[in-house]
Amino acid sequence: MQWTLVVPLKPLPQAKSRLADTADDGLRPGLALAFAQDTVAAALGCPAVRDVVVVTNDALAARELAALGAGTVPDLPRAGLNAALAHAATVVGAARRAASVAALNADLPALRPSELARVLDAAAEFPRSFLADSAGLGTTLLAASRGRELRPQFGVGSRARHRASGAVELTLDAVDSVRQDVDTGGDLRAALALGVGPRTAAAAARLPAGQQ
Repeated sequence: MQWTLVVPLKPLPQAKSRLADTADDGLRPGLALAFAQDTVAAALGCPAVRDVVVVTNDALAARELAALGAGTVPDLPRAGLNAALAHAATVVGAARRAASVAALNADLPALRPSELARVLDAAAEFPRSFLADSAGLGTTLLAASRGRELRPQFGVGSRARHRASGAVELTLDAVDSVRQDVDTGGDLRAALALGVGPRTAAAAARLPAGQQ
């Protein structure tokens, strides 16, 4: 089974507000874009991925991610993350004849194609499934096999909500790069320790000493 991945991205000036203790207003948009670029590049390198579609209303991000080979869909609902994902999944499903669709966070800068392939191969066994983040509270990937509705429940505490919605939790070892999203300075340091993509490495090098 090959997957279409839907990757949501806020307008860059609004993204990664919880990194304020690590990066100032001038650096955070660049970090958010770098995270997304490295995430998309790794996802496109995964053999289980047919294509990646970014849902965003940020013109710069759309242009830069399209240059990597991603498709783009505007966030027409403008009603938050889950509405944006549901809209994009509907657009993608209609265009690709009810393809299998997975929502993937845009802030996985250490993402490894081989680890993502393991997660998606496991997801293919279930109608709906998800992978919890490294903190064990959120979700980094939600998958719906062909013909199934995605029904995203992202946000604080999404692991419990996705489980309650009937999605199967994927319990895999050695897929740390798919779990390590970046919301805080501690998350960024954990991702850097795993080994991030080149754009994140360059953006992180501009952070103040001690924050890298």
